[in-house]
Amino acid sequence: MPDAPTQFTDITPIPAGHPTVAQERVGVLLVNLGTPDAATPAAVRRYLQEFLSDKRIVDLPRAIWLPILHGVILNVRPAATARNYAKIWRQESDESPLRYFTRAQAEGLHSALRQAASVDWAMRYGTPSIGDRLAVLKDAGATRILIVPLYPQYSATTTASVTDAVFDAVKAMRWQPAIRIAPAFHDDPAYIDALATVTQRRLAALDTQPECIVISFHGLPQRYLDAGDPYHCHCAKTARLLREKMGWTEEFAPLAFQSKFGREKWLEPAAEETIRQLGAKGVKNIAVVMPGFVADCIETLEEIDIAARQTFLTAGGEKFTTIPCLNDAPEMIALLETIARREAAGWID
Repeated sequence: MPDAPTQFTDITPIPAGHPTVAQERVGVLLVNLGTPDAATPAAVRRYLQEFLSDKRIVDLPRAIWLPILHGVILNVRPAATARNYAKIWRQESDESPLRYFTRAQAEGLHSALRQAASVDWAMRYGTPSIGDRLAVLKDAGATRILIVPLYPQYSATTTASVTDAVFDAVKAMRWQPAIRIAPAFHDDPAYIDALATVTQRRLAALDTQPECIVISFHGLPQRYLDAGDPYHCHCAKTARLLREKMGWTEEFAPLAFQSKFGREKWLEPAAEETIRQLGAKGVKNIAVVMPGFVADCIETLEEIDIAARQTFLTAGGEKFTTIPCLNDAPEMIALLETIARREAAGWID
């Protein structure tokens, strides 16, 4: 895995222990979920241990959950997950697609802001960590830092967990920078426009158009919705706005939820079952778009493009298209610039 860049071109760290900031700067920190450092069981185990130990991710009583995590999951799951990561690992740079595209997004935003702010990136779980990158920005003179969680739809399991980590890091600082957290952007016109443009571009390249397009989001246990988490509502609104922009009906583009884990009830309908049923009903050509992910990752490239594709073909389908995430497309960089300039209003000229 390549080392994470310690700074972009305009960040000049001051000497350690220096009592003052030489030149005040605005910082922007993009944060995505996380990734193991290698497609190996050991690296995956370290990543899963941090990820699944977060009470925001699994809110079961610790006395119940930790024995399951350390006694079963961390001894069984890493090997299988590592094999899945190996299927989609970027060999040329020896890193996961999520790491690659998150870095590319930060570099693109850095160029778009034209020296108005110092831009960096971090992962909520794994490396580079939020605390490490906040320290780099602060030591380079950033007295005001905008955090942009790269989750379009808010959930306590994602956006709130980023906020937790940010303020845990800031609590340890004697001189704290001013912090702003960008809100969810599930209904931002720039986000919907970007989704539509990338989707149209992919569909235009096909020889034949899909009979159905599944709009798939990462799932959550049903009890999170019951407890007041707005994630399901945000997903439904994104799906509705995308349909309106594309001229799709709900029947043509159904909403579904993927990545179910464990035995409890999750948000429905399940993407895997939706895709299987489409093949079984005689639908031969489908596409899947995943608006909840702004960068391709194991959930999009392995779970959908490999595993769900096989599910569809086995059920009788013939053509399966995965719409790419926004990744480092110009529309994604423009979206990030829109968010950064709006949420850092008064900080960035």
